[in-house]
Amino acid sequence: MACLRTALARPAMGVDGDRQRSGRSANNLLRAEDPDHRSSLLSSAVLGCLVAFGIFNRITFPAFLLPAGIYLLPHFSRRPFSLLTLCATFFLTSLLAILTDTSFYNLSADSLFHLLRTRPVITPSNSLLYNASASNLSLHGIHPPYQHFIASLPQLLGPALLLLWYSRRLTLPILSALSATVLLSLIPHQEPRFLLPAVPLILSSVRLPTSKVLRGSWIASWIIFNLVLGLLMGVYHQGGVIPAQLWLGQQEQHHLGMKEVFWWRTYSPPVWLLGGREIVTTDLMGLKPEEMMERVMGAIAECEEGGPESVGLLAPFSSVELDDWIEDSRSRKQLFFEPVWMSKQHLNLDDIDFESHGIRGTLGRVVGRRGLVLWRISRRCENDARIDP
Repeated sequence: MACLRTALARPAMGVDGDRQRSGRSANNLLRAEDPDHRSSLLSSAVLGCLVAFGIFNRITFPAFLLPAGIYLLPHFSRRPFSLLTLCATFFLTSLLAILTDTSFYNLSADSLFHLLRTRPVITPSNSLLYNASASNLSLHGIHPPYQHFIASLPQLLGPALLLLWYSRRLTLPILSALSATVLLSLIPHQEPRFLLPAVPLILSSVRLPTSKVLRGSWIASWIIFNLVLGLLMGVYHQGGVIPAQLWLGQQEQHHLGMKEVFWWRTYSPPVWLLGGREIVTTDLMGLKPEEMMERVMGAIAECEEGGPESVGLLAPFSSVELDDWIEDSRSRKQLFFEPVWMSKQHLNLDDIDFESHGIRGTLGRVVGRRGLVLWRISRRCENDARIDP
């Protein structure tokens, strides 16, 4: 028991909030179960707070606590006051979170009490309802059930996965990480960040090889893995989003006059970087190309309407569907596409499709055509003398 408690209590410093909460919550589970621990009620109270914070931060958080929670059932049956304390602090913390979210996300002048009665903001409920819709998940991408095991975990752990086989220990932290991975694999949309809490749980339970040669080789591979993934995911993956938004905030200096900017196949644009400028930002997420084109064309002013003449479209250069649309518009003299900004420091790794384009074709498109492009789109009117770029 002491060994498990020590392992769970040492998540790596500097990791994100989800990971820290996973380690701390599991640690408090064991502390609450200890019959000789005088602060069992206090540990249960802290655990209730942490579980509430974890759920309001990410709805998938309970999946990582499920094995440890089952482990605690006998203890709670013997000490019902511990369970009552946990539930009470969970309820009070959840209520505080609902009060905060309702106050923050409602701009109405109504009183907070009225807002709580009429339209409270319950973040886990909203998240659950959104992710329960297959049409909503399709906007972000649908993945096979084995995605987390063949892609997500290798991206997060790399050579550390080999230590799982070397250690051959099914500890409570590893059981929590693996069971959560299985449960989250049932969800059609899967991303590596959903498994972030599994990282400290696994790393705190594996052991390095005893051989100096193997240990040195593993440490070298671990350093190389983190350098490569840090550059790839920390610099290039979706790396053009923030520079693009900063540039858009200065479009008045460039005299672009775009009334609305559409973002397609990118991370959600951080609108606060616009600095309060009145630019309508529409996130099309992973909308199908045909639907994206329809939305953009519907926002472009007709020639006889006057007013703002163009809209913007920010999309990865690797989206080859835009090539056909641009070429067709040129041949029909329908729309005018003008690239006004581009960042080559952008990879859209969410658009990898080996099944349709093969390994060579996919890498040639995603890496060879890396970049994020801002297109200024307007209609071609009579006597339009503009020349296609």
